[in-house]
Amino acid sequence: MTGLRKGPKPPFNDPKRRAVLVWGLALAAAALAGLVWSYCWRVFFYLDSRCPALWSTAGCVGFCLLAVGAVALVRRLPGFAARGAACILLCGVLFAFANPPLQTPDETDHYLRTYAISLGRFDFDYDRTYPEDVARLVEAFPGAWVNAHTSVGIGTDPDTGEDKPYDTAGYALKQIGSDGAIQSIADSFAAYFSGGEESPEPLHEPVSFLILPFLPGAAGMALVRLLGGGALACLYAGRLGNLLAYTLLCGAALHLARRYRPVLLCVMLLPLSLFMGASLSYDATLLACYYLMLALLTRPVWTTRTAAAYAAACVFVNVAKPYLNLLWALLPLVLLAADAWRARGRRWLWSAAMAAGALAATLGVETYGRLLRRNYPVIARQGGQAVDGMAQLLFVLRNPLRTLATFWGTLYENEGFVGQLGIFGWKDLPIPLLNLLGPVALGLAVLLASAQPAGLGRRRALGLGGFGAVYAAGAMAAMYITYTPVAMVRIVGLQARYFLPVFLALALVAVAPLRRLLAPQLPLPRAERLAVPLFAGHALLGAVLLFQHYFVGPFYTIPA
Repeated sequence: MTGLRKGPKPPFNDPKRRAVLVWGLALAAAALAGLVWSYCWRVFFYLDSRCPALWSTAGCVGFCLLAVGAVALVRRLPGFAARGAACILLCGVLFAFANPPLQTPDETDHYLRTYAISLGRFDFDYDRTYPEDVARLVEAFPGAWVNAHTSVGIGTDPDTGEDKPYDTAGYALKQIGSDGAIQSIADSFAAYFSGGEESPEPLHEPVSFLILPFLPGAAGMALVRLLGGGALACLYAGRLGNLLAYTLLCGAALHLARRYRPVLLCVMLLPLSLFMGASLSYDATLLACYYLMLALLTRPVWTTRTAAAYAAACVFVNVAKPYLNLLWALLPLVLLAADAWRARGRRWLWSAAMAAGALAATLGVETYGRLLRRNYPVIARQGGQAVDGMAQLLFVLRNPLRTLATFWGTLYENEGFVGQLGIFGWKDLPIPLLNLLGPVALGLAVLLASAQPAGLGRRRALGLGGFGAVYAAGAMAAMYITYTPVAMVRIVGLQARYFLPVFLALALVAVAPLRRLLAPQLPLPRAERLAVPLFAGHALLGAVLLFQHYFVGPFYTIPA
């Protein structure tokens, strides 16, 4: 029989043609989404009329097209850790620029300290000042920008003509008064770039005596200054330097983890984590070290290299935030079984060495700061004159039940802080949608991680649960004693970012019970493939909403 001649393949059966069609449709959908997005901003959020429609539309369309390109790039990377690290870096860059200058908690002081280190100033002198453009940047962007521009008062209701109270708290862009004048972040940028006629007040070196946690940001600043960049360029370069360090440490954590990697990636990509990781705060490297240590605790066997990496991270976190972080030195001793320990030397010797190294580093930093600081006035007590640590400690010892009630009341009023994963700025910019999505993302991460056939084991799970509870209580006690006025019924200064390692530890503990309850059939490779776009998408949404709240809206019209 004569064979039939094969005709050309149908277009949909050709892999190359199918890929071109799919990505072409994706780009077209992205362009359309950008057009709709720009329209919504201009119509529903009353985008500042000073921004031309063509610019905003082109920006939205271009961003959506770049997002599709980023997806294509990440998909080509080999392995979960590489893809996760790429998502952390790309989404972190968005947070670095979506967050206006100096709007991370205490970022003004962190910026000044990082800038000083980039100049080679490894001592501390209050009488030293900064260049004029640095002072102008700090003047143009006050910390807690939203609170600084919040208006409260009584106006006239346009419908009834009666007096009506108003409060613009939480609005980063507001339309003020009957004349329609707009007050926004754009005004701060304009004030910085205009230079002004009067020189700003000189800035002095802040009361901050740390060096090591600020080195990644200082390296970025030093590089940009060599290229002729000014104060604003240095700020963004410092943020990117910190982000690079955060990405490398988180990538190492994902690579070294052996259990529950979707949970780790979820917490690393939480908008609040990236908000801190892409800032000038030392929390960028601090959080990454927390995540690295918890990732190492998922490894079934510890070698000398594993123990050394954990010890280095443990000492570092104690340099940045001492005493409470000594708890991390005890975890290998408590959580690891004898057959899991393959490192040279005994576990208790390693734990003792970590604790001793952490204390030595703490004392070394404190001594260094004491010996090399000059001309500082009397350093004010943290939290003001109403704070007295010794008196507060005596109050706790005399009133243990009332103290417990204070702790519980603080947790209750703040939704256990898990409901505050969408609060940004200096705790002055809540984004309600992200407050809702944060717990949902953690729950989905636990669900995906339950595809892991082997768990942490009862000893590690119970140990991590106990550690999470003790660490949370310790953080609350520290803020109650050092930052809260004596006998106050609520703890002052607590923020959700302090509890991020606690949320990660408790999420790791929750995986095994959920697996026994649900008995999921989802293969682990597929679960990890789903985790990357899911949590990267959550981070992308967070960056967009942060930018929207600061640079676009919402707006508030004050009654006349």
